[in-house]
Amino acid sequence: MYKTVITCAVSGAETTREDNPNLPLTPQEIADAAYEANQAGAAIVHLHVRDAEGQPTQDVKVFEETIGLIRKKCNMVIEVTTGGAVGMTLEERLQPLQLEPEMASLDCGTANFGDDYIINTLPMIREAGQIMKKKKIQPTLECFDLSHVDTSINLIREGLIEPPFHYGFVLNVPGCIRYDAETLGIFARRVPKGSYWTVMGIGGKANLSAIYGAITYQGFIRVGFEDNIYFGKGVLAESNAQLVERAARIATDAGCTIATADEVRSLLKLR
Repeated sequence: MYKTVITCAVSGAETTREDNPNLPLTPQEIADAAYEANQAGAAIVHLHVRDAEGQPTQDVKVFEETIGLIRKKCNMVIEVTTGGAVGMTLEERLQPLQLEPEMASLDCGTANFGDDYIINTLPMIREAGQIMKKKKIQPTLECFDLSHVDTSINLIREGLIEPPFHYGFVLNVPGCIRYDAETLGIFARRVPKGSYWTVMGIGGKANLSAIYGAITYQGFIRVGFEDNIYFGKGVLAESNAQLVERAARIATDAGCTIATADEVRSLLKLR
């Protein structure tokens, strides 16, 4: 059976303590959450950070502090966000790339985000991709809609994105494409042959279903408070690690082997 990779998105940009009081916000809290997720089976941490008031920020100094704290605790792969938060400029969003992380998200198109939206024009996507290519940062090609997959293929043809390709299917965002097994299957069949992909089901029901979907189509799993704050219907998750533990248990019960961080580095040929 293939090895499945678990990513944990421990905080995100939009989730608040009002949503779930267990949300990590400070660099130390985020580092502790990443370590606990790693111990539970997550090989990758998808990293957003917050300022002193708990608001989303792309401040490179906050990322640097948080990454340093994670590195002191464990060896997991760090994937920084370049999506940032609603309303941020591209210049703001790309700041963490200065730190030359192993991986970074690369949004492949404009998307509705509830009542808001995140703009990613082709020139913006190319600019982010060029920086990642120059710094040898592995992009996760985040696709909120099926057209975003086609955009990524055009970037591959232009030589901007080089193999191995890793996609992130962001499904069930309000205003974007839904999550269900049929939709995931369409996405999985549309990416270039040999690509790796991680599915992100947004919201409690979609997030749990996406774990099973990833296993069915031999993809990778993402959990964490960025995507889902619930452990069960109406029951808040106690921690990111609790969500990782469940994902790892489901995958293991299905006969999968959970990949380690170093195995991810080898698989994706990380720098």
